[in-house]
Formats: sequence, structure tokens, C-alpha cells
Amino acid sequence: MLILLPPSEGKTTAAEGNPLSLDSLSAPSLNPTRLRAVNALVKLSAGSPTRARKVLGLTPRQDNEVCRNQQLLTAPAVAAADVYTGVVYDSMDYRSLSATHRRRLDRWVLISSALWGCVRLNDRIPAYRLSADVTLPVVGPLRRLWRRPLAEVMPTLAGNRGPVLDLRSSGYANMWAPSEALAERVLVGRVLQVMPNGSRRAVSHHNKATKGRLVRDLAVCGDTPGSVADLVKLVQSLGYVTDLTLRASGKPHRLDIVVAEL
Repeated sequence: MLILLPPSEGKTTAAEGNPLSLDSLSAPSLNPTRLRAVNALVKLSAGSPTRARKVLGLTPRQDNEVCRNQQLLTAPAVAAADVYTGVVYDSMDYRSLSATHRRRLDRWVLISSALWGCVRLNDRIPAYRLSADVTLPVVGPLRRLWRRPLAEVMPTLAGNRGPVLDLRSSGYANMWAPSEALAERVLVGRVLQVMPNGSRRAVSHHNKATKGRLVRDLAVCGDTPGSVADLVKLVQSLGYVTDLTLRASGKPHRLDIVVAEL
């Protein structure tokens, strides 16, 4: 099984550790593109603060984020699980899991990233600030930059069998879409909240918290689903209320997870 997660906007800067080593990251075929993105981001952040803020969508109060980007090649790098913060990762609470359950998530989870393409939870990275909707000077739109490299590597990362649970946000989903052959094994998860009038809508906090809890529950339950149907049954057995939409051949399926409250 493969679980695709979005990154978090907030990231924790490590106090100590060795600097980034691209050769240590998963999916090494992405390294040439990673290096292009890193070099472009460092150069942008080391130049005009006004231009860097405009490109990155930041305010003067966030100049610390620009300074952090300047130090990408020398800053301490630690496990991505310790860098990404926010509701998804707080709810997953990776460090409180047993070693066995953490190893399971190390195998299953891929975090989408505008800077790295994708990383595993145990890949060592520095903190940074860059979102998928940014257009970096020289490099161009990041969604476009990553499409071909990810299209080449993702089938290998997904393997020849087993479901792919896609919990990415829309910006990161635009960096990679599965081929028709792989799409039949992909289940796109959405979280919808039931409103007082009975309608359903996506609410950011509920969406992120539920996704984090679901990933944690899948790690702890001990089962490894072998198909989309197995994964849906497993999610339901864990107590989640779901609506499944099966798509035509060559299209990812959709699983709506319905919550009444956080």
C-alpha cells in the first residue's frame, strides 16, 4: 500500500544535525530536479527580500522564512516526520507510535513536496518554505516542473499491486496524476463534514485532522489491504463513515469520509 500526504505549511527547524544530503533521500532519480529547485530557491531568497516575498507569497513578518530558505544547503536536516507540523501530522502523532508502526508508515507514506517532489517520513530534510503554486525564477511553475519526473518515478514507488490512498490537497495533486493503468488502484480520499442542515462540505481543520487520524489508525491496525476494495472495508472497520464512488476504467476512485464533528 502507498499513502500520499500533502506537506504542511508550518515546519520545525532542527536545532542540530548534519546538513542535507540529496543522495540519502528516497527516489534518487528525482535528485537533479530537486537540486534545480533548491538552487533556485536559495538564490531567490538570498536576493531582494521584496522580490522573494512576492514570489513566495509571504509578508515582511515572515522574513524568517526567507532567511531559512537561504540556509537550505547548510541547515540541519532531520527526519521529515519531525520537520512537518500542522494538523495532519499532529493528528498522526508519528513519534508516539511504536517502532513497528513507525516502520510501517515509513514504507507506506509519501509526502508530496514542491521542493523535493516527494519524501518518506524518515528522509532527512531541512525546514523550508515553498508551496506548489509558486513559480520560481528560471525554474518556472513548480507544478509543471515536477510532472514529468514524478510521472516517471511514481509507478515504481507504487509497485505492481496494492492500493494507493491519495490524501493530497489539490495543489499537490496537480504535480502528479496517475496513469490509466495505475489509476484503477488509486483511491482519492476526501473528508466532508455534516452540517446542521444535513448538507456536507469540506472543512479544512476537520479534513486535515481526520486524514492524520486515519493514517495513524491504518498503521496501528496491523492489516495490509491488497486492493481498493480491501482498503475501503478496512477504513469502514476502523469506524469511519464512508461513501465510495467507483469511477470508469482509467480513473481514480473516490472515497468520501463523512464526519459530524472533530
